[in-house]
Amino acid sequence: MSLSDEAAAIDWWGLLTSRDFLQNPYPALHRIRERGPVHFDAASGIYFVLGHEEFSRILKAPEMGRDTRLWRGGWYEESYRRNDPVGYRLFGDFQPQMINANPPDHGRMRGVYEPAFRAQAMTALEAMIEQEAARLLDALPRGGTVNMIDGFAGPMPLRVLCNLFDMPQSMDTTIACWSASLIRIGDILMTPEQKQEALNALTEFKDFLRGHIAERRKRPGESLMDMAIRAHDSGTTDEEETLTNLVSMLVAGHETTVTLVGNGLMLLLRHPDQMARLRADPALIRPALEEFMRCEPGGNMILRVAIEDYPVGDTIIPAGSPVIGLIGATNRDPRRFERPDDFDIGRRPNAHLTFGGGVHVCIGAPLARLEGRIAFTSLLSRYPQMELAGEPEWRLDRLNARGLASLPVKLGEAA
Repeated sequence: MSLSDEAAAIDWWGLLTSRDFLQNPYPALHRIRERGPVHFDAASGIYFVLGHEEFSRILKAPEMGRDTRLWRGGWYEESYRRNDPVGYRLFGDFQPQMINANPPDHGRMRGVYEPAFRAQAMTALEAMIEQEAARLLDALPRGGTVNMIDGFAGPMPLRVLCNLFDMPQSMDTTIACWSASLIRIGDILMTPEQKQEALNALTEFKDFLRGHIAERRKRPGESLMDMAIRAHDSGTTDEEETLTNLVSMLVAGHETTVTLVGNGLMLLLRHPDQMARLRADPALIRPALEEFMRCEPGGNMILRVAIEDYPVGDTIIPAGSPVIGLIGATNRDPRRFERPDDFDIGRRPNAHLTFGGGVHVCIGAPLARLEGRIAFTSLLSRYPQMELAGEPEWRLDRLNARGLASLPVKLGEAA
């Protein structure tokens, strides 16, 4: 479907998988949102929500959940199991975790890890994150050109997470490969090959974690891994919940910060006036991070499934129906944001929905914000001059996770 084709019936999957949309979704999203904030796709049974107010309500509503086993006609149906046994096993093996659980199971699992993401815990991580950022910046070519995704935005959050979970640095490349395969589960629409690749990655990741947990039990400490082990040993979580939550936090925690740093740096480089403004007033880094996430969110879609019938404006979303919030649309809804397409690092308030909302709001949001603050503070203080050295390239192999494959940057002499 062409982005300019505004036929009455929207070919949603043709749109969401198109190259034009993956490179720049905003023109199409604006046109569709003008036709209404909620759209039903009869072909898939999915309700697509583009309005900020409407999706904000959905995120907070107890009638709306995240357990995809309630999806009528979804992967948990017997017919799906017969027709797609690989997909059924993949989604089943990925199911037992807090992201996919409704209350009370969601709160039971989330409560294990929430203490690690509170303000005091974040403060204790600052020195470690600064050290990892400095190490990567030290390795960048002085006065040269570098792909900042490979050189900085990608490896920094992975190393931070592996430190938090006490993972050896030798596993960084393997975990990054597993993560690249597993992140596609969020695409909803996957090829048979992608499902098999993700299932293989999930199986290998869990096998590694079983061995890693066995070793950690010999030398207990206070890491996130130790929190997971204690929760399992006390009966708070079972083995599959323990393993799948660990996999999910490592995968989602990595991608969230890669896209925050990569997309944010691209925005600054494309708006030198805003870059100069941030250099002149470093205190703007906090609202700047929110504007990065509003303007170029690291995800295109957030999924919910109706637990009960739920009214959204003139639309009744029936129980068992999937709902997809299109975050690029909600974050640029002119009913909520003035000049929504303008990039303004001082924008306040900035109620973007990139981290979701309600009980399922991203548990790692405080860590992503801390990593983002340290990454940009370190980068801008180290390099008084930076400029694009070519056209950034968006990843086209993912429908949901929205990030750059390449961000070529010419770096001036380090300070």
